[in-house]
Amino acid sequence: MSFAPDILQRLARARADLRMGVPILVLNETESYMVLAAETLQDHRLASAKSLSDDLVLVLTARRAETLKARAYDVDLARIIMTSNATTEWVRCVADPADDLKMPIKGPFKSQREGSASLHLLALSLVKSAQLLPSVVMLPVENPAYFALENGLTTIPENLAKPYLLSSSPMNSVVNARLPMQAAEAGRLHIYRPEDGGEEHYAIEIGKPCRSKPVLARLHSACFTGDVLGSLKCDCGPQLNAALAQMGEEGEGVLLYLNQEGRGIGLANKMRAYSLQDQGFDTVEANHRLGFEDDERDFRIGANILKELGFSSVRLLTNNPRKIDMMESTGIQVDERVELKVGENAHNTAYLATKAAKSGHLL
Repeated sequence: MSFAPDILQRLARARADLRMGVPILVLNETESYMVLAAETLQDHRLASAKSLSDDLVLVLTARRAETLKARAYDVDLARIIMTSNATTEWVRCVADPADDLKMPIKGPFKSQREGSASLHLLALSLVKSAQLLPSVVMLPVENPAYFALENGLTTIPENLAKPYLLSSSPMNSVVNARLPMQAAEAGRLHIYRPEDGGEEHYAIEIGKPCRSKPVLARLHSACFTGDVLGSLKCDCGPQLNAALAQMGEEGEGVLLYLNQEGRGIGLANKMRAYSLQDQGFDTVEANHRLGFEDDERDFRIGANILKELGFSSVRLLTNNPRKIDMMESTGIQVDERVELKVGENAHNTAYLATKAAKSGHLL
């Protein structure tokens, strides 16, 4: 019998540690590294890291490296060699694009090119999944088992973690209950909890849709600013209300409310992107300057919940062809795309045009 955490639980711990500024260890058969999140890096921990090794690197995604004109020899990332006088302020200045226009010249940077970068990529995946800026400080560690035990650090083996980071976490149904709503009195809310300790996701079922025929469905990503505050910078709130209203009119449907704020980068990073948009960058350019891809969401979550509910085909309310492709690639048949063109206004016209031009939305 063992009470030790399994790899999913260790990954959840690692994310929490990184968010609090606590380092973690990543390792494989030949290498081991201590990892500190750039966003939550503290002066005393950086000083301690320097006392351990002279081989510190600041790891950035290729997107962020492109903005900084740093060489990304490893395709997906760049390993910037840190000098002995590097400070936490310098680390944050390089990782966070907030002051890029005030300080456009931040280099020159010397990029590491020798050796494997697989553990560096693993570290970036972890910090991304923790919804922090996608940048980490890393240094090699000897005797990782002893070092982890002595310092109480969470250890993540690459061979155990990689399959889970590449896949979508299984969902467990927690509870469901009747929920009368303005859009439909015959409503029911289902709560699903991922096994990896991530945020819960919701399925809002209208009426009693037949499981043997295509159901009117919508994959809606959480948008605190649009859904709750009525933001005019996006069309999310109007899309949410219009989708529920159409399901109410038809007497049935399923809206999946997925907690993937800001296209999967989290609310804090979304606000960073908004700040960059105020500097003149469009929504895609802002994501890239932060170090993220255009869209970091995992639509497999929605497909898995639909399957758990017993549906195999949908009439999908969407303007995003990527959602259709993801549904069909995970075994959910899309019988029809139902357009959802609502919510355009003077504040979001350019945003919607960018989604159409750069992200392929059918607007």
